[in-house]
Amino acid sequence: MRKFTISIAAACLLAAGSAWAQDKVVFGTNWLAQGGHGGYYQAVADGTYEKYDLEVEIRPGGPQVNNRPMLAAGRLDFLMTGNLLLSFDNVRNGIPTTVVAAIYQKDPQALIAHKGQYASFDDLASAPTVLIGKDGQFSFWQWLVQSKGFQNEQLRPYGFNLAQFLSNETAVQQAYGTAEPIYAAEQGTEVDTFLLADHGYNTYASTIETRQQLIDENPDLVQRFVNASIEGWYNYLYGDRSAAYEAIMAANPEMTMAKLDKEMAQFEALGIIDVGEAIDKGIGAMDSDRIASFYDLAVSNGIIKEGEVDLDKVADTSFVNKGHGLDIKAELTGE
Repeated sequence: MRKFTISIAAACLLAAGSAWAQDKVVFGTNWLAQGGHGGYYQAVADGTYEKYDLEVEIRPGGPQVNNRPMLAAGRLDFLMTGNLLLSFDNVRNGIPTTVVAAIYQKDPQALIAHKGQYASFDDLASAPTVLIGKDGQFSFWQWLVQSKGFQNEQLRPYGFNLAQFLSNETAVQQAYGTAEPIYAAEQGTEVDTFLLADHGYNTYASTIETRQQLIDENPDLVQRFVNASIEGWYNYLYGDRSAAYEAIMAANPEMTMAKLDKEMAQFEALGIIDVGEAIDKGIGAMDSDRIASFYDLAVSNGIIKEGEVDLDKVADTSFVNKGHGLDIKAELTGE
């Protein structure tokens, strides 16, 4: 009888332990900690991941850190990526990763010009100098040339330094809409910001990727991470984000409260995250037809070759589009 009693007690302890056990998850970002990563830091700081039985380590990227291959290698469980071109490239190269959410409904990729120099986006095609980095030359620049009237004669290399742009009032430069406009203003130059997304470049951005193996073997873990991250974003956008700010600044000492506030003001002004499909379907929303539409754009503008990408392997929309977190937004905003 005594042995049976001990067995029952041990079983109860094991059950209690398993109820509190947390799945360890390593999440990589694509750059140093910043405001645009805030929803994830929020979910760590306010206990949202913990609520979903997740112990999440955020592993920042940076100039000397490339987190991208770490996902396929199993060193990361989830990865924050740039836009769909990177996901197309993975599929094209047989790398078994899949997009499970899209935090940015619009890509922050932009062109900037000195304030008032050009009246519209179309006028930028007449600029004598357009500064574009190497990656951009093989992606959105081809779309600008093929579909928007830009000419290769305008192209000049962008070295990710504002000096050349600031010294030339007629120059146009590639920019991240939530970064370079702020940096230019700090140096006394106001700019007009033209999001490529507002003119037809319809990729999602700041997507969450994971390995297809994890989706197949543990879809519940994937769903919990996506749900918790979505809640983190709603709390970050509409609630008290001070704890997330502290975590970001701890991870990246170059950040300050003032810088983070300016960055988030740009996100709101440009309408990057909680817009479009996210309004009804929730943050993270993705549409298969839109992914196919961007694929068609990439093919028709010579960015990728037709037939190179199996679109069925690019994204899995089953983890989003459920309106998850809309109740949090309603509570925080009173709407």
